[in-house]
Amino acid sequence: MTVHRTSRPRHYLMCRPSHFTVDYRINPWMDPAKPTDTDLAVLQWERLYALYQELGHTVDLIDPVAGLPDMVYSANGATVLGDRVLMARFRHPERAAEAPAYQAWFEANGYAEVVAPEHVNEGEGDYLVAGSRILAGTGFRTDPASHAEAERVLGAPVVGLTLVDPRFYHLDTALAVLDDDEIMYFPGAFSAESQAVLRELYPDALLATEEDAEVFGLNALSDGRNVLLAEAARGLADRLAERGFTPIGVDLSELFKGGGSVKCCTLELRHAAVPAPVAGGAA
Repeated sequence: MTVHRTSRPRHYLMCRPSHFTVDYRINPWMDPAKPTDTDLAVLQWERLYALYQELGHTVDLIDPVAGLPDMVYSANGATVLGDRVLMARFRHPERAAEAPAYQAWFEANGYAEVVAPEHVNEGEGDYLVAGSRILAGTGFRTDPASHAEAERVLGAPVVGLTLVDPRFYHLDTALAVLDDDEIMYFPGAFSAESQAVLRELYPDALLATEEDAEVFGLNALSDGRNVLLAEAARGLADRLAERGFTPIGVDLSELFKGGGSVKCCTLELRHAAVPAPVAGGAA
């Protein structure tokens, strides 16, 4: 049976990698000894930016800041739900200055509820909104105590998941939300307890192979129909197509040197629902 998938217009925040390089190591994918090409990183990023617009999505840009090479990974800057913004507080000092830069953007762009956190959290790196719940990672970056803070600020129940493989240091490297009630993930990235939680919540989830997870195929973004993912994750793309999704391979190989791919480069701005007009009401 063919499943009919429907894309929904989304609103994203991105940051051009004008200052991208790898000159420190805070995850297993980063190697300062390997050369990086900033111009190539920008070119690859520009293709992703254009693709979102071609698919009908709205993309805002935050200005990159010199000296913050990881600012391109905008998903880590905050978590936004219903126009409420929980800012990030980074684990490593190398990224700490990104948080005030992102907070200034949200405050300048009219977000009334922008909350600086008490506990370490790395935005949508570890908080993934899945329908009415938030899947929340911990184990390497985000403090477990921040989960209750996210639940309070964002107003949605939080399901904690523990990561155990340092290659998958953020939740968004090991799991992707495909639709409100559908996900894909790599079981080996999670503790046995968290694997049991995921099996209970998502018995029909698409399970990724280690091969596809290692090329960051799960650091993907779905609009409900189109799934943008690392073009090297070909097996995962085939399986998405079998489920009625439209996989779109994206080459972000230069930004992968910093430990990120499609989702890392994309922060979703989820707005409060606008009530439908009441019949017979004032125009």
